Amino acid sequence: MLNKLIANILPYMPKKLIWVFSKRYIAGETIEEGLLASKLLNAKGIEVTIDLLGEFITTLNEAEDNKNQYMDIVSRFTEESIQGNFSLKPTMFGLLINKNVCYNYIREIVELAAQNNSFVRIDMEDSQCIDMEIELFRKLRAEFPGNVGLVLQAYMRRTLSDLEALNDLNTTENPINFRLCKGIYVEPENVAFKKYDEVREHFMADLKYMFENKMYAGIATHDKYLVEESMKLIREMNISKNMYEFQMLYGVTPELRQMIVDNGHLMRVYVPYGKKWFNYSTRRLKENPKMAQHIIKALFIRG
Repeated sequence: MLNKLIANILPYMPKKLIWVFSKRYIAGETIEEGLLASKLLNAKGIEVTIDLLGEFITTLNEAEDNKNQYMDIVSRFTEESIQGNFSLKPTMFGLLINKNVCYNYIREIVELAAQNNSFVRIDMEDSQCIDMEIELFRKLRAEFPGNVGLVLQAYMRRTLSDLEALNDLNTTENPINFRLCKGIYVEPENVAFKKYDEVREHFMADLKYMFENKMYAGIATHDKYLVEESMKLIREMNISKNMYEFQMLYGVTPELRQMIVDNGHLMRVYVPYGKKWFNYSTRRLKENPKMAQHIIKALFIRG
C-alpha cells in the first residue's frame, strides 16, 4: 500500500525527482543517446525498436515537428546500420485532431523506412484510438506490406476478434506482423479484462491464434510465466525462428532478457528517448510501484 501511495504521489513531484527513477528506463533525451543505447544492445546480439517519446498532442504544429524528427531518426539509424526498426504512436501525429494529416505524416515515415529496407510499427493506444489505428494500419499495409506492423493488447476483450478480422491481410509472402503485449492503459471492465490470470489466458490464446495462422509474432512481455509458456508453445507447434521474436522494454527484467537470448531466441528491446519522458516514466512507475522504494533509497544515498 505504501509503495502504491508513493507511486501515485511522485508524478506530482519535481521532474528531477522522477528522473532518479526514469534514467533506468529511458536511453536519454537526444538522438545521440538513443543511438548509443542501441549500439550497446546490438553489441550484445539484441535488436532494437526506436521510439521518440510523446503522445496525445494538442496542435498540428506538434504533429509536423514529430514527423520531421522521425524522418531524421529513420535516416540516422539506418545510415549507422543499427540492427532495429521503429515504433510510433499515432496520437503524436494528430490522430485525434485530423486523421488525414496523421495518415499522411506517418505514410511519409513508413515510405522512408521502406526505401531503407526497414520497418515501422504502429503502437496501439487506448480504446478510443483502436479502430482508427487499425484503419491506419490497413491503409499503410496495402501500400507497404513488408514495412509496417501493429501492436495488439491481450487485455482488450476485442483482441481475438481483431486478429480474426485482420487475417484477410495475411499472406505467405508478407506475413502480418504483430507485437502482442498485455496492455497498459486504464480501461473500464466492459472493454478490458481486469483479472491477472484472465489477461495471461487471453495473451496465450491470442498468441496461439497468431501461430496457427502463420502470422509473425512479437512476444512482448516481462512476465516469466508468459515467456515460459510461449517457449513451450513454440516447441509444441514447431514454430520457425523466423516467425517470432521476444520483445522487452529498455531497462526492465535484464536477467530474464538474457535468459531468452541465451536460449537462442531473437530479442528486441524497445528503446525510448526524447525530451517528453515524464509521462512515460510515471506510467512505468504506476505499473511497478515497488520501484518507489528504489527512488526513495536513491534520494537518501545522493543526499
